[in-house]
Amino acid sequence: MSPRRNRPKGPGSGRSAEDDSSGRYGGWQSTVSWQGEEWSVRHVAGASAQGKAYRCPGCDQMIPDGVPHVVAWPEHSGVDERRHWHKACWNARDRRTTRVQRSRNAPKF
Repeated sequence: MSPRRNRPKGPGSGRSAEDDSSGRYGGWQSTVSWQGEEWSVRHVAGASAQGKAYRCPGCDQMIPDGVPHVVAWPEHSGVDERRHWHKACWNARDRRTTRVQRSRNAPKF
């Protein structure tokens, strides 16, 4: 029996650095202009979010683990400014704010 071949079979069949933003994290990444700033937006597949739960700044609700969502951050900032949004909340971001006031009975995560 011959050994298994794990090498690309021809030119163009391997992954390049440009492909990193599209598949490595389960989604694709783009740049969006919002509120006078450039934002990096990455769509995260549900399989990439296993074992992690986040709070959406648009609706102030939890994004359960395993649910596809959007990660957005201003391009000039670092990792600490990343926010995880529901896809619908990100699409409605002009009608929603990140300054949602919670009721007194809401958990403070």
